[in-house]
Amino acid sequence: MNLNAEKIATNLRKGVLEYCVLALLSERDMYGLEIANQLVELELTASEGSLYPLLARMKDAGSVATRWEQVDGSRSRKYYAITGNGRQSLELFGSVWGQLSYQVDGLLGGHHV
Repeated sequence: MNLNAEKIATNLRKGVLEYCVLALLSERDMYGLEIANQLVELELTASEGSLYPLLARMKDAGSVATRWEQVDGSRSRKYYAITGNGRQSLELFGSVWGQLSYQVDGLLGGHHV
């Protein structure tokens, strides 16, 4: 991917990353590194550096809740779970995304909608 294409892709990913996290959490609760690894695997983010501030903002907004769970008998992991507010946001995003992508696809395909 050339530099300009990567810049466009990066900006688009930043705009939808919160909803991608909510989509992952709608399937099951996950700990931070697990979320980061999934996002990297899906090529939606390059690192976990921007994820933790995003998760903190999402918690403050009430989209996710956290809990600590002890694993391996000694260390603890912070798990993230989608809340009812988060599910509503994800559902709304899905409908907005569907309409927006339809409109953009129409413009890019030369068919004004």
